Amino acid sequence: MRQERWLGRIVLALGVLCLSVAVQAVVEAEKLSSPDLEARYRVLIEEMRCPKCQNQNLADSDASISVDLRREIRRLLEEGFSDKEIVDYMVARYGDFILYRPPVQRNTLALWLAPGIFALIGLLALIVIVLRARSGTGADQGDDSGELSDDERRRLKKLLGNDPGDWTGSGKKSK
Repeated sequence: MRQERWLGRIVLALGVLCLSVAVQAVVEAEKLSSPDLEARYRVLIEEMRCPKCQNQNLADSDASISVDLRREIRRLLEEGFSDKEIVDYMVARYGDFILYRPPVQRNTLALWLAPGIFALIGLLALIVIVLRARSGTGADQGDDSGELSDDERRRLKKLLGNDPGDWTGSGKKSK
């Protein structure tokens, strides 16, 4: 009976520990004045990248700069700025990098076109490989018999010397 209690307590402790690790999301202590502002705030912090973390949005990051940027977005929302004005303000301050979806411009054209170009190249390579395999002109080495042709034998004799039978296993001619 005592052993079952200990086992139950250990399982409970491990369960609580596992749950505590999963609940590491950013918790906002300050609330906005209206549910509409709260909804706009959530959308904005989901669409902006943390300048420090680089692979997390502002909503998921605990970096101090993310906390400051979330506070700044809350302030701008409360002051009546539109979403576009807030995005423009952040882009002016941190550049297009802060946006997960930067605008299509000359300097970001490669970023937008590269995935499609690489997918097209991969598709063309796959088509070429399949067509070659079907036609039999792929990486076929020809004769699978393992025998040398007369031309190959002549070249081998020339490389080894006059008579390949005169050679020993050591790589030197026998006398």
